[in-house]
Amino acid sequence: MVGYDPRAQTAAPTPEEAALSGSAAGMVTRALISPFDVIKIRFQLQIERVSSQRPEGKYWGIFQASRRIYSEEGLSAFWKGHIPAQLLSICYGAVQFVSFEFLTEVVHKSTPYDSRTSGVHFFCGGLAACSATVACQPLDTLRTRFAAQGEPKVYSNLRYAVSTMWRFEGPMTFYRGLSPTLVAVFPYAGLQFFFYNVFKQLSGPSSTSRDSGGNVRSLICGSGAGMISKTLTYPFDLFKKRLQVGGFEKARARFGKVQTYRGLTDCAVQIAKEEGIRGFFKGLSPSLLKAALSTGFTFFWYEFFLNVMRNIKEERRTDDLGEDHKGR
Repeated sequence: MVGYDPRAQTAAPTPEEAALSGSAAGMVTRALISPFDVIKIRFQLQIERVSSQRPEGKYWGIFQASRRIYSEEGLSAFWKGHIPAQLLSICYGAVQFVSFEFLTEVVHKSTPYDSRTSGVHFFCGGLAACSATVACQPLDTLRTRFAAQGEPKVYSNLRYAVSTMWRFEGPMTFYRGLSPTLVAVFPYAGLQFFFYNVFKQLSGPSSTSRDSGGNVRSLICGSGAGMISKTLTYPFDLFKKRLQVGGFEKARARFGKVQTYRGLTDCAVQIAKEEGIRGFFKGLSPSLLKAALSTGFTFFWYEFFLNVMRNIKEERRTDDLGEDHKGR
């Protein structure tokens, strides 16, 4: 079970265990879902309609976009920005799960609310995600820049990207899109933890740490939670991506029409005026696929690595008891 559970048979994870499990979960998940993330970002940044029936821009469907990216940029293009993305995932996973475990325990011990309820998971999940977002936003901006650039590349490596952006755009450029991100991430992450808790409770009692069926349930419950929460909060993710590539118009020119925005409100108004309501949901299809895999795998691997560490601790404790018994 994710979060503090006073009736759990095993001890609550330590901050170190939560950080290691969250980081490992983020790292493995990122490597698996990176291609969907690149396609999603390309769709989000395209001003023209994304439609296979009335194609206007460079990309108009998942399979068409995949083939075009592969033919023009090679297989490695699906992992563009993978280094900053991995740093983001490792950092984000650690901060988010450490914060969530801490907050649910504080709420249970300091308030009359039960830490196992879905409402508490929504509130604590949203706050934990906001903490992780503020800590990791510069890495998210770098990841978006790398995923958005085509050929020839504007940024050859991570160090060059950081120095160039700092010199020509200033340090605050690393926090472009932070406002819509925080507005979106609280309900998005809160809903992820909310629905994950709901689905886990509906799926039956928690299994033992050695039961692989429990991990499969975590994957299924996480996937459902990810798809629902992503659909409900998707427009804010699109606003964030559009704002993060501000000042990056030169590299975006070869992909089609380029637009600049003065802020969150201006971004929303211009998208509604020029692209219609459907413009707020560009890239939703690959994003839902990515959300299902990303959220499902994140919870799956987090609980998996926690269970591995618990089993190792149990085996060490058993060995120590055996050694003590022999010594006597």
